[in-house]
Amino acid sequence: MMLLFTKRLFYLFIVFGCVLSLPVFGQNNLRVEGTVTDANTGETLIGVSVTKKGTKNGISTDVNGRYILSDVPVGTVLVVSYIGYEVKEIPVTSGKLDIKLRVSSNVLEDVVVIGYGSVKRKDVTTAISSVSTKDLDQRPIVSAAQAIQGRAAGVSVIQPNGTPGAEMSIRIRGTTSFNGSNDPLYVVDGVPVDNINFLSPTDIASMQILKDASSAAIYGSRAANGVILITTKSGTTDGAKISLNAQYTQNKVTNEIQSLNVAQYRDLQSEIGAVVLPDGLTDQTNWFDETYTTGELQNYQLSISDGTEKLKYYLSAGYLGENGVLNSSFFKRYNFRANIDNKVRKWLTVAANVNYADNISNGVSTGTGANRGGVILSVINTPTFAPIWNPDIPTQYYDNFYGVNVTSPLENLARSANNKARENRLIASGNALITFMPELTFKSSLTMDRRNGLNTTFLDPISTGWGRNQFGTASDTRNMNTVLTFDNVLTYTKSFNKHGIEAMAGSSSTESLYENNYINGSNYRNDLIQTLNAANKIAWDNTGSGASEWAIMSYFGRIAYNFDSKYLLTVNMRKDGSSKLHPDHRWGYFPSVSAAWRMSSEDFMDGMDWLDDLKLRGGWGQTGNQSGLGDYAYLQLYNIGRVNWAVVGQEQAVPTISPANLRTKDLTWETTTQSNIGLDFTAFKNRLTVNLDYYNKRTTNMLMNVSIPAGAAVSNTIIRNEGEMVNKGFEVLVNTLNMKGAFSWNTDFNISFNKNKLVSLELQKIYNAATTNEVVGQTVVRNEPGRALGGFYGFISDGVDPETGELIYRDLNGDNKTSVSDRTYIGNPNPDFIFGLTNSFSYKNFNLSVFLQGSYGNDIYNASRMETEGMYDGKNQSTRVLNRWRVPGQITDVPKALFDLKNSTYFIEDGSYLRVKNVSLSYNIKGEALRKLKISRLQPYLSASNLLTWTNYSGMDPEVNQYGNSGAVQGIDWGTYPQSKSFVLGINVEF
Repeated sequence: MMLLFTKRLFYLFIVFGCVLSLPVFGQNNLRVEGTVTDANTGETLIGVSVTKKGTKNGISTDVNGRYILSDVPVGTVLVVSYIGYEVKEIPVTSGKLDIKLRVSSNVLEDVVVIGYGSVKRKDVTTAISSVSTKDLDQRPIVSAAQAIQGRAAGVSVIQPNGTPGAEMSIRIRGTTSFNGSNDPLYVVDGVPVDNINFLSPTDIASMQILKDASSAAIYGSRAANGVILITTKSGTTDGAKISLNAQYTQNKVTNEIQSLNVAQYRDLQSEIGAVVLPDGLTDQTNWFDETYTTGELQNYQLSISDGTEKLKYYLSAGYLGENGVLNSSFFKRYNFRANIDNKVRKWLTVAANVNYADNISNGVSTGTGANRGGVILSVINTPTFAPIWNPDIPTQYYDNFYGVNVTSPLENLARSANNKARENRLIASGNALITFMPELTFKSSLTMDRRNGLNTTFLDPISTGWGRNQFGTASDTRNMNTVLTFDNVLTYTKSFNKHGIEAMAGSSSTESLYENNYINGSNYRNDLIQTLNAANKIAWDNTGSGASEWAIMSYFGRIAYNFDSKYLLTVNMRKDGSSKLHPDHRWGYFPSVSAAWRMSSEDFMDGMDWLDDLKLRGGWGQTGNQSGLGDYAYLQLYNIGRVNWAVVGQEQAVPTISPANLRTKDLTWETTTQSNIGLDFTAFKNRLTVNLDYYNKRTTNMLMNVSIPAGAAVSNTIIRNEGEMVNKGFEVLVNTLNMKGAFSWNTDFNISFNKNKLVSLELQKIYNAATTNEVVGQTVVRNEPGRALGGFYGFISDGVDPETGELIYRDLNGDNKTSVSDRTYIGNPNPDFIFGLTNSFSYKNFNLSVFLQGSYGNDIYNASRMETEGMYDGKNQSTRVLNRWRVPGQITDVPKALFDLKNSTYFIEDGSYLRVKNVSLSYNIKGEALRKLKISRLQPYLSASNLLTWTNYSGMDPEVNQYGNSGAVQGIDWGTYPQSKSFVLGINVEF
């Protein structure tokens, strides 16, 4: 052994001596230098590794993308590599060597983040979608959720209304819960959060969507609606980088609904008889022009990053300010993020992530329960003879509508102009990664998520009628929610021969404390003093405070086996215990298993050189949901009736205590069981990628608010487990590299089909919801077994009777009269399919992206038309009523004034649409002057969103749901804040 060591040492000295002698005896050695750039964009690349093949001798490119290598023998092969780009090998023939790298199209080698870990895409056994983040800094995106829309198969994303800062409605593979939340679980840098409004999209490095139960079950009770994993940017060793993104956006509402002028309104009212107008009235106000304006959005995001092998950091800060298309509506966000990683020792790495966001917005009176549609509908309902201000009292809005209950849109806006909703949110986490050995690691992390909310309202005692009735009114509501999460994860990975094993086990504990207090007052002296302590009257019976707590304890584990990347198996198990449930039913168990077979690696596939990868996947798993439960759901709660001891005769009165609900000791988890089978196909040197998935998703023990008999001395509902619901669907994702070279063209297409059905209910068989017009007084949504959720229920209208002018309602029961028993299902808000298509083009320094998005087969119940075409009182109407029936024998599709108004197919419309969601054009400015200024990227861009929409829907926008994120009620438009067409001018700078 000693002799062998001596010989090896001797040979090493010989080789070392030869290397040292090369500069002396080599006559063909060169000093090689050049610049490394992106082959498509021409951008210089920082931190590219340039090494001599077979050695570790090399260098990284500097901030200008330049490199210099000394003493390189002619013929030496340089290996040039950079993350995300194809590795290139180039023989040295001269001292000047500029290198162009192409973006890697081998997506199979990309690393995909999964629950509590990561895996190469080629080894994924479950249904996971990755969302591209490459163009987030070129789109007018307020919320990170907007980046998902139309980009992932099986994921429905709609913006229910266009209110500044409005939350998005996201469904992963259909509606899973009836009463509970259908939002996915968001996990940002390993931290579970309930929404991502605090997150700046430009801070996002990657987004992965865990769609099936076999991928999401590792998150157990919080993953029934799928999981969205978000990783934010971190520092790198590529050198210090400063990035600035600035954009200015203008928003316009383009679909104006015309209202009647004074002459037309007078003519209509002569038929209705609700209003008798005096002579001499003329058109004074165009309410659309007075109410709507050009919205503006300004967005500035700045980041600084740097790193060494031991310490890396990423800092960012930003401001976003949006003024809506409705006067006085706005949203502002200030954000700050710091991500720091420090390798303290070879065996210890610590990291800290801190995110702070400060949001402020105001509500605008729109939609249901808001004065018959609020601002949006009052634009049409307010007669045009009215001025804005009362000519006799210029400080008051005009309100003389001759006995008609109408509030002008500007007065409606004034009611909420001084309402403000503020929230500051701090998410701070720290973690330590201990490496016991290369195969065994332990990670411990602690996170605090603290939210402070402040909602204030103020209505002055002068300008509005409601304010004068209340002598001015205001409210102040404050709350604080603190969530602490403590995770510990032990991971073991081992590869030997063709075998690979990963074993992971961990625990997670979450505790939440919520506190709130509220107060309101009235009787203000004037509108200059808006604070509550200036009110002459503080309400004693609508003030108070509250607090509640909940906690979850979890244990989880995963075992993954990989044989030669050909046969793959993953098994997960999670156990969750929730304080919201009775101790006898507190713990839920959520297992999953998935497997994959890479058929392209089999011998019988030899010779199929055009095929890069062919993999068959299958999985089964269970996930849970408790989001519809209160913090003390299973307990008997009580109401306390307060007493005003200041009232004479009540000085000795005792507060009353009464039960608030019935106790539900058997309350347990709502559980979703899902099976999935998928096929992944990659061909033609990664120029074509296809992912196909079929799933069956069944929810049992649904958490329902069940009605109980009237007269009970408790709440009229009880929450319990009952019912079953199914979602089945098919998803297709196709990515193609159509052309590459100086001109490149990529296409991403996805389409998703989902069928939802409510299978069974136990105690209460029918759930009605969504009362529309007050004249009708009936609900328009009916949910019962055998139907999809959210079905519209009412009468079938067979057109206008030419003799009477009434709508003809179909007599379904054959009793020759119209009654409630003639109602039936008249529409379905669930689409047959949704889709997205993105084409990206690049030529020299130009980049163009065109994104189309749409929905097909869904119905919309246009309740707005009941107010703008109902013709039942003195409100102004849209110009569509000019086609109303007036004389016997007239053929028209608009009934007469004062027709029999009912929930019917007359108001059902096709909500299908195809939309040019975004078009972005950018140019990469290059030049020696920029290099001298150390500017590595200067990219101005233009972008347009909602540019064109093809639809048969007559409302202001087909992407709508007045009930927001409700699972039971979808696709209703009732004075909903409309979407806007956006035009963006921006610039990206890096140096």
